[in-house]
Amino acid sequence: MDQDQFIGAVARRCGASAEQATAVTRATLTTLAERIDGGEARDLADRLPEALRAYAFGPAEAAETFGLDEFVARVGGRADVDAVAARDGVVAVFDVLRDAVDPAAYAQVVAQLPAEYGDVVDQSAPFVRRPA
Repeated sequence: MDQDQFIGAVARRCGASAEQATAVTRATLTTLAERIDGGEARDLADRLPEALRAYAFGPAEAAETFGLDEFVARVGGRADVDAVAARDGVVAVFDVLRDAVDPAAYAQVVAQLPAEYGDVVDQSAPFVRRPA
């Protein structure tokens, strides 16, 4: 999957423009890289389209600890979207990540997230168009 396919899939899944999907994807990957440990972030980055890899590199080896609400707030601030659009975008990015990387790699990433992230990182459900 290349960057255009990744962004296009995010846009379709959250009902956003390509520009907004790009911003939300970058913001989600950046925030995810802060929330997981540095080694896992690098492993994830290696599996992403080349143009998105830089956004998945964490600023530190140790993961920051913050909840889902803070995750969504950071994405919203970085992507300059409201909380509803940020949450929809986060769900879409995780859906596309689940499809874009191998299941073991996705499972390793989400294993580092607490249970409250379960609403946005569903590992089992197939993609279902969520109401926009």
